Amino acid sequence: MLKPYREVLALAASAILILWIGQFTDIDLRLGDMMFDRAKGTFPMRDTWFADRFKHVILKSMLTGLALGAVALALRDTWRPWPQWTQERRLGMRVLAMSAIGVPLVTSLLKRASSSHCPWDLERYGGGAPYIRLLERMPGGVDPGHCLPGGHASSALWLVALAAFWLPQQPRRALAVGAAMLLFGLGVGWVQQMRGAHFLTHTLWSGWVSCAVVWVNYSLAKRDSIGYSSVPRNATQ
Repeated sequence: MLKPYREVLALAASAILILWIGQFTDIDLRLGDMMFDRAKGTFPMRDTWFADRFKHVILKSMLTGLALGAVALALRDTWRPWPQWTQERRLGMRVLAMSAIGVPLVTSLLKRASSSHCPWDLERYGGGAPYIRLLERMPGGVDPGHCLPGGHASSALWLVALAAFWLPQQPRRALAVGAAMLLFGLGVGWVQQMRGAHFLTHTLWSGWVSCAVVWVNYSLAKRDSIGYSSVPRNATQ
């Protein structure tokens, strides 16, 4: 019974840490300065084939295809259950499918509600917007930037839900898989930082959102609370 409380505390503590980094340090700006070429007035990685075409288009399309595949398999199993699937696999697939939808959706909704601008839109890097921290108010007459959390990273961060395939029987392996997928998603976000599309905290908030959404989906599926999990309660306790 203590485990859910530990998870809630971990999410709360990590949110406070990310908020502190963004509000009381200059890590975002220092990293942005490192990636910006002042002599040329641009982010050199912005239009490279790897960062723009491969990472932002090709890889994102592949990940979107995987997400659609996960959703299709989960829906197919809901309509006509696969007889060879174990209850653990069924639970994992449905958490994965829900996260494939939920992580990008929640990230997108939070972006639309945010005022933060992307680095390449800031006065500091040749744009016209001021740099405003998360808890600061945007000056009058300045349109919101809608750039936090990082949306592109969410196209990969839903894969954190792969950890559900090893829960609750193999928690260490689940943690390892989840951590590996989290690092992968943060790596995708890091390339966006190199392009000038996001700050570090934008990517960190994307990672936090993914973990929170996956945890909620797993908790709901395990308890069969909203009807999309056919796993008996006693099968996952």
